[in-house]
Amino acid sequence: MNRIAPETPCHPRGDNRPARICVLGIGNLLWADEGFGVRCVEALQRRWAFAPQVSLVDGGTQGLYLIQHVQEADALLIFDAIDYGLAPGTLKQVRGDEVPRFMGAKKMSLHQTGFQEVLSLAQLTGKYPEQVLLIGCQPQELEDYGGSLRPVVKAAMEQALALGVAEIERWGGQPRPRSEPLNAREAVTLDELALAAYETQRPAPDAACREGDERFFPREAR
Repeated sequence: MNRIAPETPCHPRGDNRPARICVLGIGNLLWADEGFGVRCVEALQRRWAFAPQVSLVDGGTQGLYLIQHVQEADALLIFDAIDYGLAPGTLKQVRGDEVPRFMGAKKMSLHQTGFQEVLSLAQLTGKYPEQVLLIGCQPQELEDYGGSLRPVVKAAMEQALALGVAEIERWGGQPRPRSEPLNAREAVTLDELALAAYETQRPAPDAACREGDERFFPREAR
C-alpha cells in the first residue's frame, strides 16, 4: 500500500473556480525516478480528457522557459519527484505559498532550482496562480541513466493520478475517461519516450551502456 504523508496546510482556497488550469509534470525521464512528474502527466493525458481550459504540459527540465505556463494559469497542479526525506514511494501534497519552499528544500537536480526560480519570478511579476498544488513523490533511485521508474514509485503513480484528477474536478476541469485514442500529434510525450516503449526498448543491464543510452546518444556521436 502506498503511503501519503500529511498534507501541508495552506491559506483557505476561494470558492471561485479557476478559468485556466495548468497541469505540469517536471523532471528528467532519463534518470529513473526523476521522471515521475512527466510520467504522471503522460498517463493523465492517455487516460483522461478534460475541459478546454485545462492544459497538460511536459515541463521536463525547461526551467525558466516554463514561466509563461505559470503566469497564465489561475490554478497550477504540479507533479514531481521530491526528496522529502520519507520512505520511497511516499506521496506528499503541498499547497499554496508552501510550494516554492518545498521545491527548493532538498534539490535533487538543476531542474528543481530552475522551477523554484520560475515560481519566484511569477510571484514578483504579480502573475501567480491563485491556487497551486504540488503532488510530490519520494524517489528511490536517481543514479540510473536510461532507467525507468522503480516499482515502488511507479505504483505510487496511481494514487498520485487519483489525487490529481480529484483536484482538477474540484477546479471545474471536468475530467472524464478518454473515449478515443490519443492523437500522437497531441501527446505531451514523444511515442519513442512513452513509458511502455521506453522500458521495453532498454538494453538488458549487462549490455546497457553506462556512458550514455545508445537509444539517444549513438556511439559515433560520442
